[in-house]
Amino acid sequence: MPVTPFPLIEVAGPPLRRGEIHGEAARGRVALSIQHYSEQMGRMGFGKDRIAEVCNGFLPALRDWAPDLVEEMEGIARGAGCSLDEVVLLNARTEVLQIAHRETGHRDDEPDGCTGAVILPEGTAEGHVIHGQNWDWKAECADTSVVLHIRRENGPDLLTFTEAGGLARSGMNAAGIAITANYLECERDYRAVGIPLPLIRRRALEAQHFALALKVVATTPKSGSNNMMLSHAGGEAVNFECAPDEAFTLFSDEDMIVHANHWQSAVALSKLRETGLPSVPDSLYRDRRVRRRLMQARGKVTADDLKDALFDDFATPYAVCRPPLQKEGGNLSATVAMIIMEPALGRMQIAPLPAINRHFTEYQLEPECDFPTARAAE
Repeated sequence: MPVTPFPLIEVAGPPLRRGEIHGEAARGRVALSIQHYSEQMGRMGFGKDRIAEVCNGFLPALRDWAPDLVEEMEGIARGAGCSLDEVVLLNARTEVLQIAHRETGHRDDEPDGCTGAVILPEGTAEGHVIHGQNWDWKAECADTSVVLHIRRENGPDLLTFTEAGGLARSGMNAAGIAITANYLECERDYRAVGIPLPLIRRRALEAQHFALALKVVATTPKSGSNNMMLSHAGGEAVNFECAPDEAFTLFSDEDMIVHANHWQSAVALSKLRETGLPSVPDSLYRDRRVRRRLMQARGKVTADDLKDALFDDFATPYAVCRPPLQKEGGNLSATVAMIIMEPALGRMQIAPLPAINRHFTEYQLEPECDFPTARAAE
């Protein structure tokens, strides 16, 4: 499988124009992604008309919550030559896949695996936050993902890795805020329609202040569970284990947070039931493997140390870093990308399919200010 860097797409202007630029530049990748998910759901007995109906069902709440983001999706559809409901599919594919699974009883997907970590300044060699993750999903998404550099007129610029046509996934902004996310599951999921996860992450990345980014993640109603880890270049991090209607916080332990795909909050586990482990039993050792490696360098962790931890291949193919693996349903699952961010430096490094490719491409964002380092404070 050939491995090429994720293309960088720079967008600017009002929402509609930003979307048009994105859609035009990523037209081929958007089309490939729509085809991929439509065919997958077709195999589940979830046809094109039903997909469009479900996707259009998200729009009333989205227009109330974020009309500008709906306008940007309309621009993506115009630029890519597809319909708005198809762009909604790309931004709500987790939710739509789960709805299809519940309606048809057929599961033809692998959860977004993901192992993420934040190391606070006191734990790093250079005294600034290092934040990263492995994104485990469909190997085909190595050919359908992009990096967006969004230049904004009324807030901080941002840099995000996302599936083409998507508004955000993992990323950071010029105000020093970074976010990654991991799959979670509980018995409360998909009882009501909430805001699709990429739009929540995008809103968090648009925030000028860390507190406002935390508010977006903690209080926005969701359709299903998700873990979202936020950090700030000034030296703070908060992890939210989110049920659809409630968020549970985890904070740093020994200058770091590491999270995979199972609930860790004792409060959460006293109130809800973990239902995701049958799909991701490897989660129980993936976060421990990463933490153990980072602890070996505690107080002097570098971006290379985090990369090394995320390259861990114990128990492959069900490892922290997963090679392409053909699943029973026909899907090709893998660690699609390793993303390493240093928000104080405006630096994002990404390696596609890192189990078979260790070449990173660097993407740059200009920070709004000079963030103090822990070493400078000492």
